[in-house]
Amino acid sequence: MDILVGVLNGSAIVLVALFGGALFRWRAARWLRWSGAVLALGQLGVAGYLWSLDWRFAADVVLVAVPPLAAAVVLAPPARDLAPWRRGAAGFGALLHGYAIVSPPAPPYLPDAGRMLVGLAVGVGLAWLWQHKASGRAGRGVRIALGGTAVAALVAAGLVASAASRVPAEASMTDHGVLDYGGGDAGGAEHDGHHAGVDISTLTGPADRTPDRRFALDARAARVTLASGERVDAWTFNGTLPGPELRVRQGELVEVTLTNADVPAGVTVHWHGVNVPNAEDGVAGLTQDAVRPAGRHVYRFVAEQTGTFWYHSHQQSNDQVRRGLFGALVVEPRTAAAGTDLVVLAHAWSTSHDDRDGWTSALSVAAATPSTGTVRRQVTPGTRVRLRLVNADNEPRVHALAGAPFRVTAIDGNDVAGPTDLTGRALLVAGGGRYDVELTMPAGPVQLTLTRDTNGRGSPAVLLSPDGLGELRHAPPGDVLDPAAYGSPTDLPYGADSAFDRTFTLLLGETIGFYNGRPGQWTTINGGVYPDTPVLAVAQGDLVKVTILNRGFEDHPMHLHGHHMLVLSRDGRAATGSPWWTDTLNVAPGERYEVAFRADNPGLWMDHCHNLEHAAEGMTTHLMYLGYHTPHRVGPDTGNQPE
Repeated sequence: MDILVGVLNGSAIVLVALFGGALFRWRAARWLRWSGAVLALGQLGVAGYLWSLDWRFAADVVLVAVPPLAAAVVLAPPARDLAPWRRGAAGFGALLHGYAIVSPPAPPYLPDAGRMLVGLAVGVGLAWLWQHKASGRAGRGVRIALGGTAVAALVAAGLVASAASRVPAEASMTDHGVLDYGGGDAGGAEHDGHHAGVDISTLTGPADRTPDRRFALDARAARVTLASGERVDAWTFNGTLPGPELRVRQGELVEVTLTNADVPAGVTVHWHGVNVPNAEDGVAGLTQDAVRPAGRHVYRFVAEQTGTFWYHSHQQSNDQVRRGLFGALVVEPRTAAAGTDLVVLAHAWSTSHDDRDGWTSALSVAAATPSTGTVRRQVTPGTRVRLRLVNADNEPRVHALAGAPFRVTAIDGNDVAGPTDLTGRALLVAGGGRYDVELTMPAGPVQLTLTRDTNGRGSPAVLLSPDGLGELRHAPPGDVLDPAAYGSPTDLPYGADSAFDRTFTLLLGETIGFYNGRPGQWTTINGGVYPDTPVLAVAQGDLVKVTILNRGFEDHPMHLHGHHMLVLSRDGRAATGSPWWTDTLNVAPGERYEVAFRADNPGLWMDHCHNLEHAAEGMTTHLMYLGYHTPHRVGPDTGNQPE
């Protein structure tokens, strides 16, 4: 609504500014002028509503976008005023307002507000000069000079913006400013990642124990046929889509040897949702160097958490995960329960050589080849069934389960306290997120359907039945389950009323401009794109609260490495159900969350949108423990490109 009203009122003012006196004359000009004023009031009304939700949703409109809008309304010529300078000045103000709406600034806002006022003053001056100094033959040179200057200024601004936006050829992830907006306390510490502190490459898993489980993952290109018949060109672990399912028991020391056969950009393995020691986190340029073709790397960590996780490459991850470099990781309790336990992994595959076409959704069950149709499994009635839902797609995906009541027993590998039976409820799983679902197999079929996403890609399903056959008519999914109100509350180590050592605000949005030398619309954190996104700096042991607001147009599943966040509130309403611990939190447009975590896993950790396309566009920052640094470098010259 904010964008719509802004475009409408800006258009009305531009029309009256450019054509009101010359073409429409008095009545039409008067109507357009008053409609612009009414729409401007509508803009203020929308800003007031956003302000009532949270001041931070309206701050950019009130402080930056409204002043040039108000000036445009005042400067728009009355019906009988044909002064060209007023029309030009009003149009310039409307354009400034429109830019501030479609490319929202971020805190602190005063510099942007000042630039808007300076731009408006320049526009008024140019319009006045055009009328009073560029008339007749004598003014021809003035017109040429003004027009040429304007064109040259625009070209120069574009070149400067393009050059300034280029990602450094080589940089350290400890070279960034510290985020202190929204009450964040940087501790007054200046950090130098190269000369002092703890080298995070020393933060490894145990080196003096014999591994309980050993796995080998070999990254290579392959042409794979999906179970439903489609053929895809993929990068694979061990030649399969998805990669092999890794199952371990709690407390075991896991050793994984990664080799790279022929992935040209290099590859890593990130253990998504597992709080491993920092050097084992698998982020190219931060915790290790990418493994080049014919290279190898060994990961070692103790599987201390139980639950459903997954692994994927964190080198050019937008491309490599999309093409297949991922798989499921399950950490079972020391004593596993009886029954049927299936990982159901969702992803979208390109069945065309042109990645812009042919995308279709598919489900993989228990690491079998994905299918875009219905996968059937035989399950004996009375069997306890656990379905581990893993969303390896960029988009949030809605899962609908029909045929039996079910319970959500875990979210992102964290048990739900007091889960209750659900019937006809849909489950929204964030991009990169996981839900564990349990049910008792009835005498009839049960079907899990992956509903179509926002891009309309497919509705694959898993059908469980006593004979492995049968059909179950797909019913439209019901209301989406709210994790903040599901289950039973329990004692917490901290909560909304706790005394926090650090508080931060992450404002998610979009901007129009240049990134890495290319123009476009880019996703931002606090108005910046990586590497111009300041880090969250903490000290070990700090209790940290982060407010996340989505001021943009798309969902952003925010993933914090190495930690689990406790959701305190959503849109100002406190979480009331089972403690909602998550590592990948989907923040929809207009939503705001308060989350908290204890800084108890030292090192340098990525914090980014797990729509990996957004991460590649700049929606990336990191959590930095003061006194720690990385020896690794990131950038095209280093070969390390984590996103």
